[in-house]
Amino acid sequence: MPSCLVVDDSKVVRTLERRIMEELGFSVQEAQDGQQALECCALHKPDLILLDWHMPVMNGLFFLKALRILPGGDVPKVIFCTTEIETANILTALEAGANEYIMKPFDADIVKSKLEQLGML
Repeated sequence: MPSCLVVDDSKVVRTLERRIMEELGFSVQEAQDGQQALECCALHKPDLILLDWHMPVMNGLFFLKALRILPGGDVPKVIFCTTEIETANILTALEAGANEYIMKPFDADIVKSKLEQLGML
């Protein structure tokens, strides 16, 4: 069973993302900020990370940069799920190692489409 780490400071969003990913056959872990997510990834690299941009403690972009320099940190597919709409920021995220980008709000069909594009479904 593929694994997914859902990283968002909103419990509501994490619950929604968890439900979507579990329905798609993923085992799911949650983190409420980038620091927690980095600690999770140090123990076990998930196959996929759904990542928010704006979070306290450590934001999504800093987390992504830190993840990508960890041993094996290049393996997880990362999809930013955020309200960030600035083209420059989207390009920054992709340059930092994000594989895909989803604008909030989103639904299961959008997530499924991105996972198909990444070859994960």
